[in-house]
Amino acid sequence: MAKPAVRAAQVNRMLASPKLKRFCDSFPSQWLQLDRIVSAVPDEKRFQDFYFFPAKYRASMDMMMEPLLLFETILIENRSILELIDSKYSYRTPRLQYWYGVKPKGKAVAPESLGGPGSLAFQRVPVTDRRQGGVITTAAVMTMTSGPDETKPITRGAWIAGVIFNAPPEPPPADVPPLEKPRAADKKLTMRERFAVHRERADCAGCHSKLDPLGFALENFDPVGRWRDGYENGRAVDASGVLFRKHSFKNVVEFKDAILAEKDRFTRAFAGHMLSYALGRSLTPADAPALDRISAKTIADGYRLQTLLHEVVQSAPFINKPRQKTASAEPPKNSIKTTR
Repeated sequence: MAKPAVRAAQVNRMLASPKLKRFCDSFPSQWLQLDRIVSAVPDEKRFQDFYFFPAKYRASMDMMMEPLLLFETILIENRSILELIDSKYSYRTPRLQYWYGVKPKGKAVAPESLGGPGSLAFQRVPVTDRRQGGVITTAAVMTMTSGPDETKPITRGAWIAGVIFNAPPEPPPADVPPLEKPRAADKKLTMRERFAVHRERADCAGCHSKLDPLGFALENFDPVGRWRDGYENGRAVDASGVLFRKHSFKNVVEFKDAILAEKDRFTRAFAGHMLSYALGRSLTPADAPALDRISAKTIADGYRLQTLLHEVVQSAPFINKPRQKTASAEPPKNSIKTTR
């Protein structure tokens, strides 16, 4: 595939192939770190409706598919990658709609009647509440970046830094203790006030100053991704902060707007994830010129995902990538029904 036209034709062929489904599952799963939702175990006493049916079916099975189907749509329909930050539609099952507080019209419906194993029928639904939409505030991401019974702002902040901006933080010092469970005297504190203790350490202050605003921006979402205005102690959630020391925000909608104000930075970060995936390795400083070109071409064409994919395949690092023979495999069978 030495000629650019041949490489472009191969990409177009892939985009029209049923095997595209394999890529639409594997890349976003790796990029978004969705394997973490599989091991998420919210407290069964506090979040009983996360678990249902005798086989301990989890709501996370519905949650995991939502961002995957959003990515798939953006790719197939050649939409803007900015919809990964804020979209006016999503894909949900009746149970997932209920989870987000969108209740069926008419008489009250019991959660257990909304389907379980074997009934993951996703539909494309409009999203009019900007607190939702995009991948960041999906129940999957909010759940997998939380602990069993409380949120983890530092984990959520690290996820934003690494996934959205491709700037993962350094590991914390080995002697830093985890945030303690609130003692009786601390139960009137907010999460932000409890974190103030960690910020007092000189070796922790640097990371906290960068990650805390990112994590606290999402603090209105509880450990299983449902909206809350305040904590159980009656204190209101404070989701305000500043992104990159120049974009102030008061809530998660303004936080999304702050990210979109840095849309070119996000584009380069996302392109880095895609190029790294295509190369099967971490990027090096030598890849920077290619990354700059991929980003510039994508931005110039309205941030379209197919353009980004084409530019990755036309990039020097990809063209010069060592070729390995791999056995062909059929795409995994997917029994999940989707209505676009």
